[in-house]
Amino acid sequence: MTRDDLLDILLSTLVKQVGGTRRRWRIVLGDMRVYSAETHPHCNWSLAPAGTAGENAAVERTLDDLRGRHPIVT
Repeated sequence: MTRDDLLDILLSTLVKQVGGTRRRWRIVLGDMRVYSAETHPHCNWSLAPAGTAGENAAVERTLDDLRGRHPIVT
């Protein structure tokens, strides 16, 4: 799974489940940080959403699901 693939899945999921536009969700998500899998063996990526409280909650719910299915990205 690549960083861009994961972002695409995340954006599609948010638009489908919550609504809004991909552009707005991309702004809310900000940049994905990818760490070395050697130093972060359980999950080597993170996002820090910067939207409204409701948007951030929706992102965090979706991130929890995706971390379980795709913990390592390249």
